[in-house]
Amino acid sequence: MSTDVNENAHPETKTTMKMPPIVSQEEWEAARKELLAKEKAFTHSRDALAAERRRMPWMAVDKKYEFDGPHAKVSLLDLFEGRRQLVLYRAFFEPGVFGWPDHACRGCSLGADQVSHLAHLNARDTTLAWASRAPQSDIARLKTRMGWEMPWYTMTDSFDKDFGVDQWHGHNVFFRDGDKVFRTYFINSRGDEAMGSVWSYLDITPLGRQETWEDSPEGYPQTGPYKWWNWHDNYDAEPAPNQKWVDIITNPDDAYRKRLEEEKAS
Repeated sequence: MSTDVNENAHPETKTTMKMPPIVSQEEWEAARKELLAKEKAFTHSRDALAAERRRMPWMAVDKKYEFDGPHAKVSLLDLFEGRRQLVLYRAFFEPGVFGWPDHACRGCSLGADQVSHLAHLNARDTTLAWASRAPQSDIARLKTRMGWEMPWYTMTDSFDKDFGVDQWHGHNVFFRDGDKVFRTYFINSRGDEAMGSVWSYLDITPLGRQETWEDSPEGYPQTGPYKWWNWHDNYDAEPAPNQKWVDIITNPDDAYRKRLEEEKAS
């Protein structure tokens, strides 16, 4: 079976698309189950890779780096905002980049559009920040225009060259132990494509998702899966999980019966 591709969707391409076979529901379910087994194996291998990543050696960052922030000059340590983990993305927004001064790089901008709500990362002791060469006035203007919320700093020294992002984008991951900073991971090129969700960021941090099912080194902080999840505007108001939410996750049937009893009693 074949069909003509919509010319308006891709005006530069006009071709005939070869479609997969059309099958019955039973055949479709069998094909799905076969693929699902491979997908589950892939998920488990991804989990194992993240566990190995959490055991990577760290590199001490002894050099002092300085950035321009919205209100003052800040250090790399300041970028953590008091949290233990920092994911720092180098975005290309500066003179010489296509789109300047109205836009940042198209690829970096697409990445910015898919960044999830920062409150969920912050709840896991993790800060996401961006850095470019553009002045703060231009960064503020661009963030307002595009509706982006992530902290975004101006590099003023050799940070980009020292951390492999002077010629290409990339995420550097850092861990703070008191006033000591360590580089723990780095990802760029196609590895950056998957970034944006809470899970993709946490999976590249040294502490991971911090849930009990993860294979992490001894002493790493962990809580039950799902139970720390919250509405993004409710972490400060309700830092501990609401018991109703814990009940639903722990035993859905008992939680349902409990809610019915509460409704009858009210």
